[in-house]
Amino acid sequence: MRPEAAEAVRHVSTTCWGNPSSVHADGRRARGVIDEARATLARLIGAASPSEIVFVASATEANHLALAGVTSMAGDPWRLITSAVEHPSVLGAATRLAESGRVELDILEVDRHGRVDPAHLVERLDTLRPGVRGLVSIIHGNNETGVLQPIAALTRAAHSAGALVHVDGTQSMGRVPVELGGDDGADLLTLSSHKLGGPRGAGALYVRRGAPLRAALDGGHQERGRRAGTEATGAIAGFVAAVDCALSDLRVEAPRIRALTEALCDGVIGAVPGAHVVAEAAPRLPNTLAIAFPECRGDELLAALDLAGISVASGSACASGSLEPSHVLLAMGLSERVARSVVRFSLGWSTQAHDIELVLKQLPAIVARCREFNADGLGG
Repeated sequence: MRPEAAEAVRHVSTTCWGNPSSVHADGRRARGVIDEARATLARLIGAASPSEIVFVASATEANHLALAGVTSMAGDPWRLITSAVEHPSVLGAATRLAESGRVELDILEVDRHGRVDPAHLVERLDTLRPGVRGLVSIIHGNNETGVLQPIAALTRAAHSAGALVHVDGTQSMGRVPVELGGDDGADLLTLSSHKLGGPRGAGALYVRRGAPLRAALDGGHQERGRRAGTEATGAIAGFVAAVDCALSDLRVEAPRIRALTEALCDGVIGAVPGAHVVAEAAPRLPNTLAIAFPECRGDELLAALDLAGISVASGSACASGSLEPSHVLLAMGLSERVARSVVRFSLGWSTQAHDIELVLKQLPAIVARCREFNADGLGG
């Protein structure tokens, strides 16, 4: 967690413990913290009004609220168009909505770089039947590969067809510019606290004024009736403090992180025979690097690196423990064998050059041992 976020959590948690929905003094103080945080976040991301911000507990909740909240509105039926490389929270929510009969689900294929062709989206939107409304949900920066979607072109295409657009900006906010204004801007945008160095347990859904949204949780009337449940005042304050830091530092921090990522990439490729970058030719987030290590298994490398004090991921962190190859990598055309060999390296605001040096010192020998282990028939 960023120090600024940790301090915001500490301060609010020790001085504003009242229920923000209560009218007594303690409650009013807590409500003031949330109102200030909402206004600050709206200003930071370029929202037209603080009322367009809905605080939630996680990006997963924000994604579910966006998809279910829009398509559950009374009136015309909906077609939900998404891609094959979305985060499991989007694909899971979309599948459940389709199984319930509430939406028609249309999943777009991606090219070998993991990107959606805007022309394919136009083709799907052209097939919308009269009376059926469209909702397009696309991840901006992929959580496994870092690949950036052509989000402005996809949004323009959707808006031209009268469809709404939800963008999962969990990975991209604070790492690359995210635009909300004009025809290129999303109607709904998911944000997450801990991806920016804020506390876990907080996130937000931006909802453009006029976009239809029904609460996914019944209960109280918090968040203007769009999200029931007592707000986590301290976590929200820490979340917004982290966003403020990330966006204030973006022009300096993004090039610094990209340089570290490139140094890591060059070092790994130069030292490990056969290793190659996934979607190397595609535009990617500055902090995410997915590398395939043929003749190794990603989960075995993960365990060995963990013992060396290096934390990496194999596939999505939300799918930790799954024995299935990544759906993202399979959608990009990688074989199951290659997909199982991919390890994702993620850098953050606290990553320094000595961290890269540690990885480059340890990794080549670990990969060599893994390959020898598998060559002897001892590996999985």
